[in-house]
Amino acid sequence: MARGTAGLLSATSTRTPSPRGSRDFSERVDAALVTDGTFSRLVGLVLRSQLPTWFQPYADMEAKAAYISTYQAQVVYGLLQTEEYARAVLATGMPKDLEALVAARMERQRILERERPPLAWAVLDEAVLYRPIGGQKVMRAQLQRLLDYATHRWMRIQVLPSVAGEHASLAGSFNQLRFDDDPEIVYTEDVNSGHMTANPETVREASLRYAHLQATALSVEESVARISRVMEERYGARP
Repeated sequence: MARGTAGLLSATSTRTPSPRGSRDFSERVDAALVTDGTFSRLVGLVLRSQLPTWFQPYADMEAKAAYISTYQAQVVYGLLQTEEYARAVLATGMPKDLEALVAARMERQRILERERPPLAWAVLDEAVLYRPIGGQKVMRAQLQRLLDYATHRWMRIQVLPSVAGEHASLAGSFNQLRFDDDPEIVYTEDVNSGHMTANPETVREASLRYAHLQATALSVEESVARISRVMEERYGARP
């Protein structure tokens, strides 16, 4: 590694860049030093290191997944969050360095920007749309982000309506990761830790529950209409 690049990386490590500025800065450095993306990759490693220690193993597996499916009962899935929404969510944990966590979450989302991103399917409880995290302006932008992804080639979003009543995952949120060459993984969280398992019976049970959730949820097209309606009626903005 060139001495200049190493020095820049050291400086970045001691003071985490802002979520918006870090990637622009790293790309400008790569262009200036003709490093073929080296500094951007190093900055990415620095940003990802800001994730909670217990969450990093999942983030590493998420970045390798060929297919991601998630059911979220409380908040929008991290890969789909806007920066402002993520900041409001992460602030509830009263972290020592909120901006570092926000930057790390934004870095996580870069897997959706790849030339060949993972296939992803998100089922969101309807309550997620109504929970005003960050306030009206933040929620308008967040719902617009969901609508933007609704037409994404690799992403599908469904809303599980409140009128569905009891459903297959009243126990809470969970994620499933599938890989080209590795066993499938199920991931769940509690208050301050995450749990991954490749146990075949657990994976089978989670797959069955997810299939039931998809069947109970609104169709993709109906979900777009529901998000648009909530955005307009609840947050005063027409998509």
